[in-house]
Amino acid sequence: MLRYRVSGMTCGHCAKAVTSAVEAVPTVRRAVVDLDRGEVAVEAEDVRDQAVRAAIADAGYEVLERL
Repeated sequence: MLRYRVSGMTCGHCAKAVTSAVEAVPTVRRAVVDLDRGEVAVEAEDVRDQAVRAAIADAGYEVLERL
């Protein structure tokens, strides 16, 4: 499981936008957003880190770090 700290997520709409964007990446099975921690957990099979980062950025959010 990959985990990322993401800035700018503040509400349910943000969580849905990031979840949908990440889950659209091929081989991603599931994405879970924790708004309180500002984190996204990604369950995937052989996914590239850069693809997940790009999906989050395309949704309008910034990846601060991979945890």
